Amino acid sequence: MQPSEPQVRKATSADLKLIVPLFDAYRSFYRQESDLPHAKSFLRARLDRKDSVILVALDQSRAVGFTQLYPSFSSVSMARIFILNDLFVSPRARGKGVGSALLAAAADFGKQSGAVRLALTTETTNTVAQSVYERMGWVRDTTFYTYELTL
Repeated sequence: MQPSEPQVRKATSADLKLIVPLFDAYRSFYRQESDLPHAKSFLRARLDRKDSVILVALDQSRAVGFTQLYPSFSSVSMARIFILNDLFVSPRARGKGVGSALLAAAADFGKQSGAVRLALTTETTNTVAQSVYERMGWVRDTTFYTYELTL
């Protein structure tokens, strides 16, 4: 018997109980302290203000992954883009196509929204995620450097 494909859909405020633990685990993956109350208020604000789009992957009724897209624009392209800022799959669901399903759903959402591209960054050591991105057609940028200024 084949495992079922995860269902991916746009999350709403009603999904906070499902996505907050995943978001908190995502932050922990990047060495941040667990903070469920703040994670909940942060995600609620994003959803209520429509600052971002959160796609959630479900296996049956259990949330097994999510991605968060932030809208932006490209001045050079004079078009909408989305920053794929977060992508997380619960450890028990890894290797089952959840990440690929989320990336495909993000690309579909971007196309339907009229965006010309999605962009993401990941740690140089996150080679597992990099292999999924590349398998899904994402191309590593070798032209531009990324700089940050901590405020």
